[in-house]
Amino acid sequence: MTLKLGDTNIDYDKNFKFLLTTKYSNPHYFPEVSTKVTLINFMITSEGLSDQLLGIVVEKENPELQTKKEQLVIEGAQNKNKLQEIEDSILHTLQNSSDILGDAAGIAILENAKVVSEDIKKKQEFAEKTEKEIDEARTGYKPVAQQASGLFFCISELANIDPMYQYSLDFFKNLFTLSIGAAEKDDDLEQRLKNLNSEFL
Repeated sequence: MTLKLGDTNIDYDKNFKFLLTTKYSNPHYFPEVSTKVTLINFMITSEGLSDQLLGIVVEKENPELQTKKEQLVIEGAQNKNKLQEIEDSILHTLQNSSDILGDAAGIAILENAKVVSEDIKKKQEFAEKTEKEIDEARTGYKPVAQQASGLFFCISELANIDPMYQYSLDFFKNLFTLSIGAAEKDDDLEQRLKNLNSEFL
């Protein structure tokens, strides 16, 4: 095996890793290149950044709401894991029992599984309802997050003009967080959003 660099063929060693980086945020390569290499794009998407910024603004404006949202995500994952464990135990019982109706332990496992799964189903229904309410409350702050996300992608393009104009994502998020604290408070959501936008811009 050889590696072709320009016009030169170099012997290739399997222990050798060849890594290339580019300063382009979203590079496009010909299909014949893309099929031979692994491309990793570390640039955040507009939607992903908007979600992160929404989390920051909601956490600062309404910390209880953000905490509740995070708890629901954790509880949802735990409930899914429990259901998977129940399914596994049922399959294991059915597989290892020759006579399920005569196996007292098997019947107990099935009955317990039914009770637990119904309890989880109720919890999930309540969680979904609560999550909708939280998402509705979070939606109010979405315009601020989207506008800030758009601004980040505008200033990230400035690096194409001159490398001096480079801003890290962490720096940008810190500025965003500081502007939330510095913006004038207001009980009216619409006015508060205006204050947040004018402070950050």
